[in-house]
Amino acid sequence: MNLDAFPAATFAGGCFWCLEADLLHLPGILSATSGYTGGDTDTPTYDEVCQGDTGHFEAVQARFDPELVDYRALVDWFWRRIDPTNGDGQFCDHGPQYRPAVFFHDADQEREALASKTALESLRLLPRPVAAQILPAEDFHPAEFQHQEYSSKNPRRYQLYRMGCGRDSTLARLWGREVADPLFAYVPRLPKGAPPEAELRKLLSPEAYRVAREDGTEPAFQNEHHAEHRPGLYVDPVNGAPLFASLHKYDSGTGWPSFTRPLMPGNIVTRTDRKLLLPRTEVRTWHSGIHLGHVFDDGPRSAGGLRYCLNSAALRFIPATELAAAGYGRYAGLF
Repeated sequence: MNLDAFPAATFAGGCFWCLEADLLHLPGILSATSGYTGGDTDTPTYDEVCQGDTGHFEAVQARFDPELVDYRALVDWFWRRIDPTNGDGQFCDHGPQYRPAVFFHDADQEREALASKTALESLRLLPRPVAAQILPAEDFHPAEFQHQEYSSKNPRRYQLYRMGCGRDSTLARLWGREVADPLFAYVPRLPKGAPPEAELRKLLSPEAYRVAREDGTEPAFQNEHHAEHRPGLYVDPVNGAPLFASLHKYDSGTGWPSFTRPLMPGNIVTRTDRKLLLPRTEVRTWHSGIHLGHVFDDGPRSAGGLRYCLNSAALRFIPATELAAAGYGRYAGLF
């Protein structure tokens, strides 16, 4: 996907596997890329950076939608995902490549990052001064393929590493048990929650209300978007949050619109649905909480193996040719 139209936020906070995974929980984050920055070599490799003598930080660069989350909110959240008082490394990892830092991309980001750090220090919550640096962004070099989305590609190894490194136990000691929630200290620009029921019934058709609020299912092949082939964006009909894109849509043959992945992982949530004999994984929107459908593991293997099987009534489709007029012009470059 071409995400150049969206601002970047770059952070270093120890092992990039963990920070990348944490960032992808956030609503409003389109991508998180593990990589290297701040060093002296033009083509750094993982093995070289791990030696600690290239000057590079292990870092993560995220692209975010400023209509859904402010940069300042990302920085405020970032402090609670690291130990800001340790300037020489993070958790079990020591060395210059693991130093924590915020890398600002323009004057506005620099101002917001400095203000966030000042506000954190004024709270006097930490046992020592903040040692994390605030630095100008330099060239960012994406890490090798095997290091991208490591937590989902290697979930067992990732969890063993994260636990063994003491990352979460250290965060709990610094910030309290609430930090176990990956959204702890995160304040979205588009708030969470649905409008009152009376307003919701005005926003949605009777069929959309039945699906979205009463967990209904529309008939296969007899719904609006299952055969929609135009490029475009699928958004929450309640508050307009982008959810899925035609880039990841495919014909599953089931009669419902199917996608291999959400556009922004943090904009949806899943939970176990036990309404039928066998449990299923339900998909809901994070912002409004409406029911979308279910996700199954019988999708295309080449695209990750998942099939998000959704109800058309719970989605609003905006064709790519109408994105600008509908207020989504920032997404036009995706298509």
